[in-house]
Amino acid sequence: MNLKQLKSQVRSGKIDTVIVALPDPFGRLVGKRFRAEVFLDSVARKGTHACNYLLTVNLEMDPLDGFKVASWDKGFGDFTLQPDLETIRLVSWQEGAVLVICDHVRHDGTLVAESPRSVLRRQLQRIKRKGLTCFCASELEFYLFNQSYHAAFAGGYRELQPSSDYRIDYHVMQPTRDEPLMRAIRNGMTTADVPIESSKGEWSRGQHEINFRYGRPLSMADIHVFFKQGVREIADQHGKCISFMAKYAPSEAGNSCHIHMSLWKGGRNIFVKPKKQASGGRGRADVNRNNGLEGNGSKSFRQFLGGLLKYSPELCLFFAPTINSYKRYQPGSWAPTRMAWAVDNRTVGFRVVGEGNAFRIENRMPGADANPYLAFAAMLAAGLAGMEQNLDCGSEYEGNAYVDPALARLPATLPEATDLFARSDLAREAFGPEVLDFYAHHARLEAAAFNNAVTDWEKVRYFERI
Repeated sequence: MNLKQLKSQVRSGKIDTVIVALPDPFGRLVGKRFRAEVFLDSVARKGTHACNYLLTVNLEMDPLDGFKVASWDKGFGDFTLQPDLETIRLVSWQEGAVLVICDHVRHDGTLVAESPRSVLRRQLQRIKRKGLTCFCASELEFYLFNQSYHAAFAGGYRELQPSSDYRIDYHVMQPTRDEPLMRAIRNGMTTADVPIESSKGEWSRGQHEINFRYGRPLSMADIHVFFKQGVREIADQHGKCISFMAKYAPSEAGNSCHIHMSLWKGGRNIFVKPKKQASGGRGRADVNRNNGLEGNGSKSFRQFLGGLLKYSPELCLFFAPTINSYKRYQPGSWAPTRMAWAVDNRTVGFRVVGEGNAFRIENRMPGADANPYLAFAAMLAAGLAGMEQNLDCGSEYEGNAYVDPALARLPATLPEATDLFARSDLAREAFGPEVLDFYAHHARLEAAAFNNAVTDWEKVRYFERI
């Protein structure tokens, strides 16, 4: 919905509320609700203020110490939430409401560098200077439970009842039980101009996946956070709850956020070698498992993938941002544990798929808890480094990467990932020192909070027997 259409809808009385939302460091949407007339008269042009402590709180909204961008010492002043008028979307499951996503702006009009949308914009400016564009898409998995959010919270998130009694990967019978909700999600998102392609049952009990049609990275990240907010609201209206935790139970598969990405120039996917250069003259982006790329993956593709292989471990914090993220990385769990690439092999970190202009890299590292702005930015930063440094991805991996100790592994914990990120020259150069320090500090505070917590596991283990 553009501004002209919004004005028409407001005049007709169909829209009376505008949700002005900012993606925070965790990928949540925070902001305000405005009367539609007030938004059109003022906020659409001038934006609105919000306390800059929104960048420096944890998930419980506790203000945290030690940040340069905002602090008690600086008085926790305001930054501006400036609406991006290209992001106005109808929220059909809320009566008379639309939502618009904002950039985070300082008083002098510059973007707040630490804000997730700004982090991604910086990488998009880099590829623009090279005459390139990027297309990407995220796949989100989540668990659906038969309890409401209130009931799940009151029960301490114990004895949760998945919406299915058995594993439902690709099943069409059992997910029919969930179809009233899933249909509402697909149709509600389509009304909001979120390009849903499909939904399906996933590997575990009550687990589902929804796929988006590809788009530009900033728009895709906006869609991603809008979707996560929306499906939770729709589920709540149906008396159910949804979780995007990376690993909600030890015995169940984790929730992934696979990211598909390619680079384009002049209307052509530059990951594909031009037809006249491709072996056999077929112009297909297929591969041969015995010989690696069959001459059809371009040099740019090999460089970009080489950068991902080299730098993803030190940028893993942007793919796996929580304590819980690293419990997803288990052998045989459908989540990668080792750095390798292959064609259509789900044991590796980077799976190469597609033909022709659909030829692309699938990054299987991120979990559904990843902030999409940061995850997309990390992929671009690593891939561009590979192109600038003329790296190569090497030969395609064959076999089960889970059981190969010769392959480099991913960080095993949030503190390990944070230390790698904090020492990363690439992260400091690509994102800027203020961004590196900001997210490293956030992660260290989250790890410290967990270390100070007393878990259910500790009570069961030690309460009586130690």
